[in-house]
Amino acid sequence: MRRFEGYGVLITGGARGIGEATARRLASEGARVLVADVDEARAAKTAGSIEGADSFGCDVSDRTAVEAAVAYAVERFGALDVLVNNAHSCSPDTPLLEDQPDESWHRDLDITLTGAFRCARAALPHLAATGRGAIVNIGSVNGEQDFGNHAYSAAKAGLASLTRTLAGDAAPRGVRVNQINPGTVRTPTWSGREARIAQLDGVYPLGRVGEPEDIAAAVAFLASRDAAWITGTTLRVDGGLLAVNTAVGRILSEG
Repeated sequence: MRRFEGYGVLITGGARGIGEATARRLASEGARVLVADVDEARAAKTAGSIEGADSFGCDVSDRTAVEAAVAYAVERFGALDVLVNNAHSCSPDTPLLEDQPDESWHRDLDITLTGAFRCARAALPHLAATGRGAIVNIGSVNGEQDFGNHAYSAAKAGLASLTRTLAGDAAPRGVRVNQINPGTVRTPTWSGREARIAQLDGVYPLGRVGEPEDIAAAVAFLASRDAAWITGTTLRVDGGLLAVNTAVGRILSEG
């Protein structure tokens, strides 16, 4: 099935992890993909391994860089049909909240939340012009429940609100805006912490953490015409984490 034949797609944070898996999935269904990432060398390496893909060095905290990436995608592909906002920043919490510096708070919000706004602002006119435009924001279960990382979690919660307001703004122009909230996903961020991942497997009702391809599959659905009557929604792709409290259920069942 090639649902994205002739589509132009821009993916931020596309060089690795969920972004890379999404680039591969959409390209496998016919899309021409621009892998945009602040790590320009890694973006080029990823794009070079995907048929029909190109790369662009892009820092989503820089409006000029964002607008240049969108302009390049339109020039390269002739149109822009899909924007995937995947770039984020997640700073570690300090032991005490009062010790957390303003800089890390601002960085997480600027990249994760405001970066998605910058990309949507630059892309919307082009998405509207195709008559099939879609934005898919990559959120997190952190935006719905406490798993630590104050700034990152606040940014992801804000992204869900931005998804809804953008959906209302873009709907009259035929552009759909949706969000995916992943649970724990086995990305390069977890490299060297395999033992911790193994612990987390048992917390998830479906018995494992997610793989990047799980999220990429959900992106492909929401970006495609299969989801033509879906906008403003947040889809949990979390192995049942927020629906089922496995740890408490196990204790109660043992009682």
